[in-house]
Amino acid sequence: MDPKPRPNHRLYLEILRRMTPEQRLAKAFELTELAKAAFLYGLRRRFPGLSEQELRKLYRERLDKCRNLNY
Repeated sequence: MDPKPRPNHRLYLEILRRMTPEQRLAKAFELTELAKAAFLYGLRRRFPGLSEQELRKLYRERLDKCRNLNY
């Protein structure tokens, strides 16, 4: 049983199935950029005094902690 209701999940899967491989890849890149922008936005809000260079350094450090060491 799914703990969180997702009323549009079936529609989402149907849309994905209708997409070409190229469209799905483009969507993956788009979602990656969206996640990156959201992460940077959150860091900027949390650390407003950091310079852009310091922010990018913190961003890379945080991403490094998230990487999967199995690959």
